[in-house]
Amino acid sequence: MKRSFLLYFLITLIGFIFIGRLFQLQIIKGETYDPMHNAAVKTEYDYPERGYVYDRNGKLLVANQLSYDVMVQPNQVKPLDTLEFCNLLKIDREQFLIRFKRAEKFASYLPSVFLKQLAKEDFAFLQEKMHKYTGFYIQKRIIRDYPIKAAANVLGYIGEVNEEKAKENDDYQSGELEGKEGVERQYEDLLRGRKGKKYLQRNRFNKVTGSYKDGVSDIPPENGKDLILTLDIDLQVYAQQLMKGKRGGIVAIEPSTGEILVLVTAPSYDPNMLVGRKRSKNSIILMDPKNPEKPTYDRSLLAAYPPGSPFKMMNALIGLQENVISEQTSFRCYGGYRYGSRAHEFMKCHCDIYDKPIKLKTAIARSCNSYFSNTYKRIVEKKNNPSEGLDSWNKHITSFGLGNYLGYDLPAGQKGLIPNGKYYDDRYRYTWNASTNISNAIGQGEVLTTPIQLANFTAAIANRGYFYTPHIVKKIDKQIIDNPNYTIRKQTTISKEHFAPVIEAMHEVFKTGTGRWSQVKGIEICGKTGTAENSIKIVDGIKIQAEDHSILVAFAPKDNPKIALAVFVENGGYGSTIAAPITSLLLEKYINGSISKANKYRELNMLNMSLQEIYNKQIPKSKEIASGTK
Repeated sequence: MKRSFLLYFLITLIGFIFIGRLFQLQIIKGETYDPMHNAAVKTEYDYPERGYVYDRNGKLLVANQLSYDVMVQPNQVKPLDTLEFCNLLKIDREQFLIRFKRAEKFASYLPSVFLKQLAKEDFAFLQEKMHKYTGFYIQKRIIRDYPIKAAANVLGYIGEVNEEKAKENDDYQSGELEGKEGVERQYEDLLRGRKGKKYLQRNRFNKVTGSYKDGVSDIPPENGKDLILTLDIDLQVYAQQLMKGKRGGIVAIEPSTGEILVLVTAPSYDPNMLVGRKRSKNSIILMDPKNPEKPTYDRSLLAAYPPGSPFKMMNALIGLQENVISEQTSFRCYGGYRYGSRAHEFMKCHCDIYDKPIKLKTAIARSCNSYFSNTYKRIVEKKNNPSEGLDSWNKHITSFGLGNYLGYDLPAGQKGLIPNGKYYDDRYRYTWNASTNISNAIGQGEVLTTPIQLANFTAAIANRGYFYTPHIVKKIDKQIIDNPNYTIRKQTTISKEHFAPVIEAMHEVFKTGTGRWSQVKGIEICGKTGTAENSIKIVDGIKIQAEDHSILVAFAPKDNPKIALAVFVENGGYGSTIAAPITSLLLEKYINGSISKANKYRELNMLNMSLQEIYNKQIPKSKEIASGTK
């Protein structure tokens, strides 16, 4: 009796244990059970449409197209006819083994890409045969298509996630694509959407027999969000055409909003070059560090140049704010500015006004080095010591966004350099004065700025003392971005009343000054030409003087500014020679919508002008670049 009771008790106990375990597995853990680990269940990812990208006027910049990858999950692969499979994929057995070992090394229990981007004509044929090869399947993916072959630096590109990220981040699988540069990288989380999952039941012959549990565990995909950029693609394309055969950057901003209208780096490339199977081959060429063209290097955001004469307006504003000059203050020029007793301590000037009093308006219009050297000296020497004076100078300049990252919504950036007192205290051990760094007065010396910083500086002048952080995205899924970083004014340290005389002088530049040959009838342009000195070092150590950089900043119209821009042309010579006509053409194109008949010759000249011969001279026989340009 006791034995039978014990037997019944054990049977009942074991039964309860089984029921409890089944309840735990099916009910409690069933909700979080991932059928992906079940060999009888096939997981198919349903990749969403990546968000489309448009310009400010609704023109499509980035679209999608289908691509197909052969995937492999090594732990599910069964013995197969390798020769037949290789013939289907058009690869040899050695390639098969290399690819399979790479997949095993990544993770035998996770799917990874075995063969990228099948040709469309191969897809349908292979799809019918894949059931014979357990552990292999075809995965549909979305890759990009660029209808307009422009703005590659803005848009960026997509490429495969690295293996480490694929292992650590559940949102990505091996072979998936993510944004690598530009808008694609900055707004990756919005553009990519969320991929879906479908679980399919398989029989012992590896054939799909239907949905797993009627799709209760399936996750639907969510398409990525569309972006509307601030970019004016027509103006962008035109600016790129004008920069053909030249190197440099162009940035145009709408002063009233901070929206970036143009962001050109030259030379650039067709964004379609980094799409599909040709991407690998093209990327080697485009991203080669020895490529003198550096087409993937965004000069508009990363190249830090001496700002040259446009920086004189900054010193004028600081001089007015610090009350060391007024509109009526005058200095005389004797062919330049002497800042020491030695022969080389003389800064030449090309204003062509000799031994006559020069006031602020004329000094800006004619770009007088002597005037701004005297102004800079007064600013630095106003305080008890030059270090304090330069700190005050630095504070004003950095309030315009110079010398730091602007906070725009693109992943690339360069701080540039606006030195402070400590910078020179450390360098000269406190034994320096304004004459030591007098080149800062004319935008040379240690001062370095990027094209986007100078464009933003110009927008702040156009607004009479404030700016909005430049940004490239205007709307997300047709909803205007309400980000305070882009909608709240950034006030400079310069009082509003000091901008009027500087703006009048900038207007005079295009009336009677250095930009007079690039006027546009009916448009009041305010600007400043610039020429920044440049030198290059050849590999053998010989230092030679290279052609100067051509610079111009401008905004228009004068009283209701719609656009502010900065143009840098490397080795372009005087600002009035190349940067000025390019600027006037862009302003006319944007404000009037077309180039007038009177300016067609100017347009033709700029479109056909190439500086390639000058650039070729800078490449030594070793093919290694030795440029000192920053």
